[in-house]
Amino acid sequence: MEVGDLVVDFELQADDGRMVRLSTELEKGPVVLFFYPRALTPGCTAESRHFRDLAGAFADLGAQRIGISADPVERQQRFSIKNGLDFPLLSDPDRSVAQVFGARRPGLLFNRRATFVINTDGRLLAEIKSELATDRHADEALGVLRGLAEQSGSAS
Repeated sequence: MEVGDLVVDFELQADDGRMVRLSTELEKGPVVLFFYPRALTPGCTAESRHFRDLAGAFADLGAQRIGISADPVERQQRFSIKNGLDFPLLSDPDRSVAQVFGARRPGLLFNRRATFVINTDGRLLAEIKSELATDRHADEALGVLRGLAEQSGSAS
């Protein structure tokens, strides 16, 4: 998948049990979709908390945050509650969505840490990759969204 490509629509179950469809979320504003290896681990906790702590900045830009991993819904729910996360965590147990986005590792290994900024028209604006710099994902996604807002003349 390259910047400018249309992203494939998908629907997965969230930590709260509801089904979340990407196209429905895009109706609300741009989506920042971040894949993380495994819920309740130190790096994924740090990354998710950083996305949580920047809630106001994402809201100012009208963006939705969505986390995704292969963890079962129950583990995602524990992760969300434990960390006070205010965005959906989606369960992709067969890693089919991770495969489409190129975030799936071969075999039984956990997914790669990768973030995708998707515009309301369903086009990929940016891909952010870093296995260790967990803050980088939210920070760079905000930079992309701010640039988009400036281009459209509605920067904040």
